[in-house]
Amino acid sequence: MFEKVLIANRGEIALRIHRACREMGIHTVAIHSTADADAMHVRLADESVCVGPPASKDSYLNIPAILTAASITGADAIHPGIGFMSENAIFAEMVEEHGFTFIGPTPEHIRIMGDKVTAKQTVKSLGLPTVPGSDGAVATVEEALKNAKEIGYPVLIKAAAGGGGKGMKVARSEADLTEAYQLARGEARAAFGNDEVYMEKYLEKPRHIEVQLLGDMHGNAVHFGERDCSIQRRHQKVIEEAPSPGLNNEEREKIGALAADVIRKIGYRGVGTIEFLYENGKFYFIEMNTRLQIEHTITEMITGIDLVREQIRVASGLPMSYKQKDIVFNGHAIECRINAENPETFTPSPGKIAGYHPPGGLDVRVDSALYDGYKVPSNYDSMIAKLIVHGSNRNECLLRLRRSLEEFVIGGIDTTLPLHRRLIAQPDFINGDYDIHWLEKFLDKK
Repeated sequence: MFEKVLIANRGEIALRIHRACREMGIHTVAIHSTADADAMHVRLADESVCVGPPASKDSYLNIPAILTAASITGADAIHPGIGFMSENAIFAEMVEEHGFTFIGPTPEHIRIMGDKVTAKQTVKSLGLPTVPGSDGAVATVEEALKNAKEIGYPVLIKAAAGGGGKGMKVARSEADLTEAYQLARGEARAAFGNDEVYMEKYLEKPRHIEVQLLGDMHGNAVHFGERDCSIQRRHQKVIEEAPSPGLNNEEREKIGALAADVIRKIGYRGVGTIEFLYENGKFYFIEMNTRLQIEHTITEMITGIDLVREQIRVASGLPMSYKQKDIVFNGHAIECRINAENPETFTPSPGKIAGYHPPGGLDVRVDSALYDGYKVPSNYDSMIAKLIVHGSNRNECLLRLRRSLEEFVIGGIDTTLPLHRRLIAQPDFINGDYDIHWLEKFLDKK
């Protein structure tokens, strides 16, 4: 087992990883930008190293600085957390080349699953259902028109190296396609330095279902059930729950077993998530995330298993602690992502926290690095807290979530807490009757 882990991230996820390490008897090293000198993960870590100025490219994406920090502090391993370097195959390779262990999958698996076209081809060959679409990248408008005719409108044009909704456009007719294709390529080039795009059938009312997975170096692979992440704005998840209110037990067992079989066949190491669109009783693969997910928390709540602990164990070479038969699902969990944004306009709202009171009580968890007097910087993602609530069933969970949101106080800045209070009161949400387009339609009605 590792003696010292450098956490190459910030905010609540850095704090989450620190806590798992300390409970395992592992010392931690925090890295930080100058803007994060007073951050909670920096205060609690055993050691800390400043890796650059506020801009991410000069600090949390600064590979030489991160590797130097690991070297001077004598770290054994580097945990990339979520975002930043977590799905960067070059970083993973350099970590290993410099004698540290990368707490994540192999660079090869990051590369395969990071390219959406290659990922789709790989899982399709291993038995996962995929959305009807182009066989690979679509290089010209003429090729796009031909593919769209075969697939049938509406179609979705997606960046091959994409994520977060960037480089993604819908064309509902031949008249829309040329502009949508050019816009998608332009966005992809600007966001990822790669303008390669591919095409899929656009599903009208799908749910976004993802399966939590874990593989080790000894040929073992398991799933931890599914999560429903359909409440989204601009392809960014807002609320997640587990299990999904839209699946029956037969469906969830089947898709979980299929997904676990895929990572077993490719020899995948570490945690990962295979994501699907689900419509009319059918699943369609969309992507694999080769890292920890923000919403891993709700899976932990319904299984009682610390996924970060398992991730660290597997990276150290140990076999996972659980076989599939050992994983038991208990009750229901929901997560609300709280952002430092105006709840009406979604304008970012950095600033000083003036009053902070997280909710508590049985089965209530708050993952956040906030504290009274902390200054939320303007340089990074606006998510500042995650409220995670568990209940013996979905109704109990909803009641506990409502009470917890009423208690939650974050003063001094605007947050999306009022939006969450509104959302969970909607009949469609209470009934579990929503899809990936529901939230944007709800917001458009205001």
